[in-house]
Amino acid sequence: DTAKTFEVVIQLGSILAVVVMFWRRLFGLIGIHFGRPLQHEGESKGRLTLIHILLGMIPAVVLGLLFHDTIKSLFNPINVMYALVVGGLLLIAAECLKPKEPRAPGLDDMTYRQAFMIGCFQCLALWPGFSRSGATISGGMLMGVSRYAASEFSFLLAVPMMMGATALDLYKSWGFLTSGDIPMFAVGFITAFVVALIAIKTFLQLIKRISFIPFAIYRFIVAAAVYVVFF
Repeated sequence: DTAKTFEVVIQLGSILAVVVMFWRRLFGLIGIHFGRPLQHEGESKGRLTLIHILLGMIPAVVLGLLFHDTIKSLFNPINVMYALVVGGLLLIAAECLKPKEPRAPGLDDMTYRQAFMIGCFQCLALWPGFSRSGATISGGMLMGVSRYAASEFSFLLAVPMMMGATALDLYKSWGFLTSGDIPMFAVGFITAFVVALIAIKTFLQLIKRISFIPFAIYRFIVAAAVYVVFF
């Protein structure tokens, strides 16, 4: 229906914001580099490649395909509430247990093993209510990737994952798109793009100064709200 199509259009706006924020890095993944090396690229002579991204995607894609119906059945208030709590605890664990000196200060210092392990943590996001970014960033930090680099890698992983899901949703919703809805969809797309762009920039600046503990507390508060409303 129209509401579902509108939701897909908003997702496209959010994806475009990630692409715009990381366009140089995305081109770099296919061997096209512009200007001087990027800030936070790291100290090694290596580079983040498509293989890192693929390794980060494979675990969640495989599990998602194998257990699609089971995952859909998990969507209910109590599972979401537990996911919010466990996700918050994982963020706290990542902050408390991460190495004092990250083994991968920048994206280009990341190993294939670290990328794959982050992908394994991303599987937690198949649990409804468990933040994909929270799972991947926490996993990265526990694997010795710096907070900033883990956050960047999480956003880069989101591009193919979200594009794939959105393309499928768009294909299913295409028949509901009418010319009369275009102005509304255009406003939704632009609004989603601008809001997502501001949110990403703010988030990346924020994590340079604070830990993820406040985000964990926020998840606990939302979990408590879910409990009050539904139980």
